[in-house]
Amino acid sequence: METLTLFILVFTLMLIGVPIAVSLGLSSVLVIAFLSTDSMSSVALQLFTASQNYTLLAIPFFILASTFMTTGGVARRMIDFAIASVGHFRGGLAMASVLACMLFAALSGSSPATVVAIGSLSIVGMERIGYTKDFAAGIIANAGTLGILIPPSITMVVYAAATDVSVGRMFLAGVIPGIMAGLSLMVAIYIMARVRNLPAGEWMGVGHLVNSGKNAGLGLFLIVLILGGIYGGVFTPTEAAAVAAVYAFLVANFGYRDSGPLADKSWEPEGISDNARTGQRAILYGLCLAIVIVVIGAFMRQAHTPVAGLFVGIGTIAAYLLLRGRTSAVPALASGAGLFGRNIALTARAFFPALVAPDTSRAFVEAARTTVMLMFIIVNAMLFAHVLTSERIPQAITAWMLEYGFTPITFLIAVNILLLIGGQFMEPSGLLLIVAPVVFPIAVELGIDPIHLGIIMVVNMEIGMITPPIGLNLFVTSGITGMSLVRVVKAATPFVLVLFGFLILVTYVPAISTTLPYAIMGPEPVH
Repeated sequence: METLTLFILVFTLMLIGVPIAVSLGLSSVLVIAFLSTDSMSSVALQLFTASQNYTLLAIPFFILASTFMTTGGVARRMIDFAIASVGHFRGGLAMASVLACMLFAALSGSSPATVVAIGSLSIVGMERIGYTKDFAAGIIANAGTLGILIPPSITMVVYAAATDVSVGRMFLAGVIPGIMAGLSLMVAIYIMARVRNLPAGEWMGVGHLVNSGKNAGLGLFLIVLILGGIYGGVFTPTEAAAVAAVYAFLVANFGYRDSGPLADKSWEPEGISDNARTGQRAILYGLCLAIVIVVIGAFMRQAHTPVAGLFVGIGTIAAYLLLRGRTSAVPALASGAGLFGRNIALTARAFFPALVAPDTSRAFVEAARTTVMLMFIIVNAMLFAHVLTSERIPQAITAWMLEYGFTPITFLIAVNILLLIGGQFMEPSGLLLIVAPVVFPIAVELGIDPIHLGIIMVVNMEIGMITPPIGLNLFVTSGITGMSLVRVVKAATPFVLVLFGFLILVTYVPAISTTLPYAIMGPEPVH
């Protein structure tokens, strides 16, 4: 009786337009108040406990990092690097858009942010060289979903908090599926490009690839910083999120200078000499390489990496000056050191103003708004999960499924159908928080790996974001392109079929999800 009433209340409230968070919380309170033997004091206790979850603390920091990184400059550099990598294939610009989404997904952890950052630039570029607007929009809507599959992923953090599994293992488990999903979309694009005779870009050479990678390097290093720090044991996923937020702030304001008080001040102002430009670049490249080696060495627990970093840094400076400065290496170094010193002084003076700059304030407000919205859903969903647990609903469903002979194969079919239907009507985090507490104990009872189940659920959430009527990526794509929702749905459909095929593969080949976390961290302990 309690079970039926709870679910009827939730879905009735949502159908009449009540926000999902209020639907979950209100239905839980009503069941506790009138049907359950649980005390009403448990409501306050559960709300407090959920808000104190240490794992969930990673969410606001990842959102803040994503907000700082979601600038035109970072996205543009990602797209340039992707085009330099795969743009020379037929359909190369479309494939480069997918690759750029994969790279940006590893920075943002959010699908809508990936669609906005990459789509607002790449769709226009694809139209300009002969792609149809529908084709370009369909690609971005689907490739943007990689934002929740490629780590770090906010959705994975939510799953880990709901089921008490390791965030680190979930992040590792998403690496191979994320790459495979991206490659699947790129293969589909290549086949369609051959059929439709879509244009191919020009191969600009290894030098252009290296230069574009160098320009995107500060953004790409965030991937190394987050994943390397977690798996090197230097910090926890929550601490990694905080480090990512600080790093993203520094890169946006002082590295790329896309925002903040230095937005109109280049590292190489007009009128400087070639010697000063060459010398400063040599110093920057040497310093960056030295820092990368020291950081990676620290993650790998190597004691001598500071010395190695010093030698590599000095060697890089000398090699660059000899190659670029030729006989004027010493004057170039002196001029470059002076210019670099002035830039450092400028950065130091701008540091505190950057903390209160309008761009920074907007980033904090936007991140706070997103965090409050998401945390309100999570806290109410955890109250809903508490009611499920206190009424032993998952255990009853488990017993019923086992009694009727459900096997792991048939159970996973049922889970996929449930999530695919639910994903059409609900926001991913809310749906995951409702379904995970119910299906998790059943999966454990049937011997399904918790990490494997998590990746299956995340891939289902991906497809839910591009299926009507509530697919968030469809609305975001419609917003940035000006296309109608129906037109975006039609454009995205061919690529959704690719993700359906990928879902089947991930569901029934557990090794895709579990190989990497097993190899590095071992199996997830079953509680």
